Amino acid sequence: MQQIFPDIRKYIEDRITEFGLIPSDRKQQLEKIRSYIEEQLKGNKEGNLIFICTHNSRRSHFAQIWTRVAVDYYGVKNVSTYSGGTEATAFNPRAVEALTKVGFQIEQQDESQNPVYRLTYSEVTDPLVIFSKKYDHKMNPKEDFCAVMTCSEADEACPVVIGSDLRVSIPYEDPKMYD
Repeated sequence: MQQIFPDIRKYIEDRITEFGLIPSDRKQQLEKIRSYIEEQLKGNKEGNLIFICTHNSRRSHFAQIWTRVAVDYYGVKNVSTYSGGTEATAFNPRAVEALTKVGFQIEQQDESQNPVYRLTYSEVTDPLVIFSKKYDHKMNPKEDFCAVMTCSEADEACPVVIGSDLRVSIPYEDPKMYD
């Protein structure tokens, strides 16, 4: 386990106790992702996951960030996480606030309409660079990846993700319902 900040580690450990609440159909989708990563690693390839939603403003970022933290928490090597949208807007300030409350250190790098953030969750890992972008952005892999659709709108609007080895739908409710 990487040296994850204590507040984030506690949050993870509290969520682990809730794994039994995950519906079986969702577990089946998650199993597809786990199997994909396992096969990639067996083939000496990187396990690349791109989380895709419509605006790349919350859900896909949450999925990317928490999956990256989980990979480090469990000590899994050679897995990279990315995010993108079917369009780019901006990383939502409420998402920044929610992550900060859990214990992430987040620094805004510019004042643009689509600011770039540096997100840190450990003393020993490089910060994640977070900003809204399309899923085919140059920072994201172009092949050998699993596309994880995190919202039903993107799932419908993007039935094929060019370059992906696997496409899995794991939609989350829109966080704006809880604003």
